[in-house]
Amino acid sequence: MSPDGIGVCHVITRLDLGGAQENTLYTVEHLRPPFRASLVSGPGGLLDEEAGRIAGLDLSFVPSLARPIRPHRDLAALAALTRLLRRTRPAIVHTHSSKAGILGRLAARLAGVPVVVHTIHGYGFNDEQPAVLRRLFIRLERSVAPLTSRFIAVSRANLDRGVDLGLFPRHRAILIRSGIPLASFERAGAMRRSDGLRAELRIPDNAPLVGMIACLKPQKAPLDFVEVAARVARLIPEAVFVLAGDGELRGRVQERIDRLSLRARIRLLGWRRDVPRLLAALDVMLLTSLWEGLPRVVPEAIAAGVPVVATAADGTTDILKEGETGMVCAPHDLDGLAARVERLLRDRAFANGLVARARAILPEFDIDAMVRSQERLYLDLLEAAGRLPRRAA
Repeated sequence: MSPDGIGVCHVITRLDLGGAQENTLYTVEHLRPPFRASLVSGPGGLLDEEAGRIAGLDLSFVPSLARPIRPHRDLAALAALTRLLRRTRPAIVHTHSSKAGILGRLAARLAGVPVVVHTIHGYGFNDEQPAVLRRLFIRLERSVAPLTSRFIAVSRANLDRGVDLGLFPRHRAILIRSGIPLASFERAGAMRRSDGLRAELRIPDNAPLVGMIACLKPQKAPLDFVEVAARVARLIPEAVFVLAGDGELRGRVQERIDRLSLRARIRLLGWRRDVPRLLAALDVMLLTSLWEGLPRVVPEAIAAGVPVVATAADGTTDILKEGETGMVCAPHDLDGLAARVERLLRDRAFANGLVARARAILPEFDIDAMVRSQERLYLDLLEAAGRLPRRAA
């Protein structure tokens, strides 16, 4: 162990707004001694500046680390990561997401890092991809699995799928939920509509409000959100819809809104950092994802007291049970999603009952408990590898 503690280097592809990125930043900021955190990312994320403000964090950006598959650039990223790890000599490398997970684990092996942890925030392959591409990504995941000391899954669905696909045996994986600051969302929920957000957005206090908070990218299917909004608007003419987030599909989302004559009904809010406040203003939170790890916005909405209608995408069903703790149907089932949103808007007693029952799962999502669980895992793995320093035992 270095005089400064046990080095833990987190590697992530890019610090965009999202659950994986926000949880990684929270972890590196809140790891307790004897751990000493560092963070490596590709540049250009919206959270880069926030990462730079974390006191004492050793932050590095690798320009060649990026999401698209580019063999020449990926080899350059692998070389850069390996050089960095050889220089900094962490005891643990903890990777996140698919690209950083593959390159980071290879670099850790080349650099002789004794313990390597990988968190699965959803997989890089999904059923929406061409079969050839999906098989390639699965083979890549299998190829680096032997380099991994332990896998962390944020959902049981992802853990089970990894086992079923032969990515890892069950005993080499652990479930640690993607945590949220529960108190922030509970405080916002207690205030509900008293904080002036509806007035700020020019939404009447009595207007049914449905919203989604998500990146505007294919995974989240924001065009489906617009289509569901059109169906609900025909049934409940006073309803208003908000979509918070940005991304590659924003232009197509706006085109679809215009084509369906919904410009006066749907507000595109862009990126928002006041998520607790925004969620608490909703009557229903809608999530149209096609695949997921476990979307943090679902427990966030529950903590804020808001019922959820969502697609049965991977880890979402860890939390939401149809008609019991939420409303769930298949991805792309536009009529089914619209019918569920309509029911919750019309039957507030039923909606409130869903939230009340869903709250039982919230203690699993405490963000500080998430960090403590990772610390315990690090110590266990170091001990198993014979690398646990005596004063940290």
